[in-house]
Amino acid sequence: MTIVASGPSVSATASGAATASDKGVGPLLRGWRERRRISQLELALRADSSARHISFIETGRSRPSEEMLLRLAEHLEVPVRERNALLLAAGYAPYYPETPLDDPALDALRDGMERLIRGYEPYPALVVDATYTVVAANRGIAMLLEGVPQQLMEPAPNAMRLTLHPEGLAPRIRNLREWRGHLLEQMQRQLALHRSDRLRALYEEVSAYPVPRDAPGAEPAEPVPYFALPLLIEHDGRLLSFVSSISTFNTPMDVTVAELAIETFLPADAATTKYLHMVAG
Repeated sequence: MTIVASGPSVSATASGAATASDKGVGPLLRGWRERRRISQLELALRADSSARHISFIETGRSRPSEEMLLRLAEHLEVPVRERNALLLAAGYAPYYPETPLDDPALDALRDGMERLIRGYEPYPALVVDATYTVVAANRGIAMLLEGVPQQLMEPAPNAMRLTLHPEGLAPRIRNLREWRGHLLEQMQRQLALHRSDRLRALYEEVSAYPVPRDAPGAEPAEPVPYFALPLLIEHDGRLLSFVSSISTFNTPMDVTVAELAIETFLPADAATTKYLHMVAG
């Protein structure tokens, strides 16, 4: 049975991004260029412009056209929400809409995602938004969450909180230090790209959760040649191992869609595969 979260979609204001900068579009654009470690000349060549024009934009001597700004943002791989922020800072209206996930216009998208994660059963799969709120999950995820306190599931479950909270899955994760480090690094990479107050607050919360001194590391009974860092988690007295994969939508034209991610967990050994099929009946 698919679990769909009922929480509201993340708005631009709530997430802390997509607001016009008091400094103007030039410093914002320069910040993105420096993050990408691209010179003004290289960006100009990519965007069919000139280094002089890029310099004038960054110093405020020239106002870029809407078309030029979108072209530069594309070549700098600026996230969709932040492209709207660039446009606002330059005095233009946002180009990309932000459609609530429960809007009828996204019916086909929601149906497709639910079919996808349901078809992945008995293996776990879920869909999260930009701040890791779970918007859909399949029965494989529900199985792993058995016994998690109800207060961690309301009003809308958060994947990071569920995983790292001392009353969540953390005590069951046999390589907690490694998996925790992986998740925190993932959030840090996002924070480098998204100016999100909500994501920053979530990171500060979950990174502050206490980790017992005797928290286990990766100690499988026998050496296993994993091809990626596994999630080693106990369920009903069994040690299960998974490797995760995250998928996003290609060339999204909507902020909400751009910030959705589908995470699937693939069994990392034959024993886990056999157990999941047995439990699923």
